[in-house]
Amino acid sequence: MLVRLILKRLGLAALTLLLVSGIVFSIASWLPGDAAQAALGQSATPELLAAMRAQMGLDQPALVRYIHWIAGLLTGDAGRSLANDLPVSDLIAKRLPKSLLLAAFTTAVSVPLALGIGILAAMYRGSRLDRALSIATVAMVAVPEFLVATLAVLVFSVQLHWLPALSYIPDDPSLRQLARAYAMPVLTLSFVVSAQMARMTRAAVIDQLDRPYVEMAALKGIRPARIVLTHALPNAVGPIANAVALSLSYLLGGAIIVETIFNYPGIASLMVDAVSNRDMPLLQACAMIFAAAYLALVLIADICAILSNPRLRGT
Repeated sequence: MLVRLILKRLGLAALTLLLVSGIVFSIASWLPGDAAQAALGQSATPELLAAMRAQMGLDQPALVRYIHWIAGLLTGDAGRSLANDLPVSDLIAKRLPKSLLLAAFTTAVSVPLALGIGILAAMYRGSRLDRALSIATVAMVAVPEFLVATLAVLVFSVQLHWLPALSYIPDDPSLRQLARAYAMPVLTLSFVVSAQMARMTRAAVIDQLDRPYVEMAALKGIRPARIVLTHALPNAVGPIANAVALSLSYLLGGAIIVETIFNYPGIASLMVDAVSNRDMPLLQACAMIFAAAYLALVLIADICAILSNPRLRGT
């Protein structure tokens, strides 16, 4: 039963990714202008534009281009960039590790912080501490990341001169250089992500604290902290895993703004450059990476929920 459920989730994820690929290709094709027009400029003659489009393969029917693109993705070939004629895979390979490193640092900061806040608020629900944490997390969720990034630059870079305004990472960085380069991007992304995760964690733990087995444990004289950590928290793993996955998926959208503001050399800023250059193969590949990352997070959350549920495990 467990294997069947996991295989079903994998099949649904693959089908969803195929549908997303069609949507991504269609939206990219509907964008005004194309790479030939961007490369030749507005003064190019129709004949020259037609020749450039034929050279780039833009004169083929959309269905043919979509099939070629999907076949290339399945074989690891995302095509060539229309802006600089370099392999798309090479361009992404230079940027993707940096984006993954930014996401890893943000996860290492935001997940423990959010879990601690959510569990603490659930343990003391209804108290002044709970109300203060709830107000703080709601305020953090309401503030957009571009405003947080702008304020961070104004305070820590312009006023205090503690951190650089741009995230420059040398080829062989020291620990201090890494800390300075990642401080403000990680702070900005963690600001909203931690708040969302903390609120969902609090709700998941409180749901378990309202169960009869928790009341029975309290009647036996077990300390509240032990009830939360050894009884309620293990049973809330599934909802908390979903909360973490949904919150971390927010990094995908927030990273586009953060990487642009701090000039961070990640895949999100590469996607923004692809949009401005009408570089469809690069844009489509970046969009598919974001979609695959989101589906992977949701799939991991589903598997964690299945493994944490004895009925679904068949035990």
